[in-house]
Amino acid sequence: MIIDGVEMRGVEVGDAGGLADVLARNRVYMAPFEPWRSEVFFTKEGQVARIEALLAERDGGRLAPYVLVEAATGAPVGTINLGSISLGPFRSGGVGYWVDQAWAGKGLATAALEEVCRIARDEIGLHRVEAGTLVDNVASQRVLAKAGFEQYGLAPRYLHINGAWRDHRLFQRLLHDDPPL
Repeated sequence: MIIDGVEMRGVEVGDAGGLADVLARNRVYMAPFEPWRSEVFFTKEGQVARIEALLAERDGGRLAPYVLVEAATGAPVGTINLGSISLGPFRSGGVGYWVDQAWAGKGLATAALEEVCRIARDEIGLHRVEAGTLVDNVASQRVLAKAGFEQYGLAPRYLHINGAWRDHRLFQRLLHDDPPL
């Protein structure tokens, strides 16, 4: 349990229907922060294809995808992914997350981010985790700050979000200073 009533576990193809439902329900809420998505993305079939791609990335050691589920029902309420995993001397990864609007502001994203950083450090052996937010996404910036991330830069026209190339604030959390294994 990462927060009262919610568990974090590896995503599975069986999560596709629940993820399609919660994503469709949060479509308008998340639109200002997300890339354009086709209609298929918001269907069970679209989520099956997406999850299969995530699992292939996981199997290649490049991604650790997780789903946040209500403990009582198993219903998804968000996801968090540690991607772009690079080992060797870099030992870094990037994190992306979202939570259902009904769970926003309750500490869920912060708890999930802290758990992913623990996994990145203790299980994968990463030195750092990075994240980016839209310049005006103050809520996500607060989540990152609460989880020990520090802003280290600004990336102009970094990602194509909601129909345009958008500037992003870049954050990182250094996990340890041990030499690479």
